[in-house]
Amino acid sequence: MRKEWLEKDYYATLGVSKTASNKEIKKAFRKLAREFHPDNNPDDAVAEARFKEINEAYDTLSDNDERKEYDHAREMGYFVGDPGGHQQYVRVEDLFGGQASAGGGGFQDLLGGLGDLFGQGQRQYQPRPAAGRNLQADLSLTFHEALASTTKTINVDGRNVKVKVPQGISDGTKVRLAGKGEPGSNGGPAGDLFVRIHVAEHPVFERSGKRDLKIDVPVTFSEAALGAVIQVPTLDGVTKIRVPRGTQGGTVMKVSGKGVETSSGTGDLLATLRVTVPTELSDEERELLEAFRDERAPDNPREHLGVT
Repeated sequence: MRKEWLEKDYYATLGVSKTASNKEIKKAFRKLAREFHPDNNPDDAVAEARFKEINEAYDTLSDNDERKEYDHAREMGYFVGDPGGHQQYVRVEDLFGGQASAGGGGFQDLLGGLGDLFGQGQRQYQPRPAAGRNLQADLSLTFHEALASTTKTINVDGRNVKVKVPQGISDGTKVRLAGKGEPGSNGGPAGDLFVRIHVAEHPVFERSGKRDLKIDVPVTFSEAALGAVIQVPTLDGVTKIRVPRGTQGGTVMKVSGKGVETSSGTGDLLATLRVTVPTELSDEERELLEAFRDERAPDNPREHLGVT
């Protein structure tokens, strides 16, 4: 059990009820994450802290197993104070010396356990080793930084932590750094640090899966109708593709090996051809198109729809 689970109401953090569905929790998280994202609130320490709380709450409630443990902890766990005014989480096993579930001495054991806990009995209570809690952090990358293996440094609770970013990482991926979370207490192990990756959008390219890239490529009516060889941009320059005669708008042309390079291979570039229509015509161009229309008048591309 994590101490912060007893201290923080994750449902209240996301503004949802305890019976909220996974879909409702995800919807609430996305709305709050957009509102308090550091990119939208530069140099705002309050918004940054709120953003971390939102991510921490979502990480627990979005995992069905962790959510069950969290709910159970909130129902069963509690804290008591010692003579020095400190708070300590107490389990039933601690009070009964491990005999509560094995038919112990009942009320007398309870009194003895409480006496030990508050320094009033013969034994001195020894706190158990406790693991440090897991921490959450966010790391923003440019589109090109996400495609290359790189190491970035982030600040977590006042200390700098290096994050090795795998090549071709996707937006929303979490990188786990074992032992980089909160230090443990009483000899317990440190928690882990989970870094959520945010990848900026590219003005031209879009990721498709882990390795492929997508791009929309405008072509003229004459290029689509008559066929042409055109140039398209790639991550490392320019390549040429052949547009077949009679190509329809929306046709996807695959350029092999021009996608994202990862440890498992390099993807492809998927170019979707978009036929452009001129917004202005000269008188001569209009006459030529009207003649073309009249020549092809018997053709009805909507015949299969049962309309003219």
